[in-house]
Amino acid sequence: MNKYCKEWIQEWCQENGWTDLFRERKDYWAFPPHAVMPLPIPAQALEMIKAQKGLTPEEKLWCGSAWAAAVMGAALGYFFQSPMPLVMAFAFCTIIFACMDDD
Repeated sequence: MNKYCKEWIQEWCQENGWTDLFRERKDYWAFPPHAVMPLPIPAQALEMIKAQKGLTPEEKLWCGSAWAAAVMGAALGYFFQSPMPLVMAFAFCTIIFACMDDD
């Protein structure tokens, strides 16, 4: 799952003079000012962007899905008097949050 929105990083690049942003696997690369080779966007800059902007739209969607699954699992568990809907909701939420983790 992508932790950073490309528009946010593009905005940072324009503010700091970096050009030609591209993504290689999970890293964002761009040309620093007056450089002939691209460099990865500094980790401190990415952390600062994430702290300022919060969750990406994709992360918000998946978090909302996790909440919906948890509520639906609780409701179905109560209705059917069975723990299996809660178990399935827990498994779904676990997969979502594992995908959101970087490490």
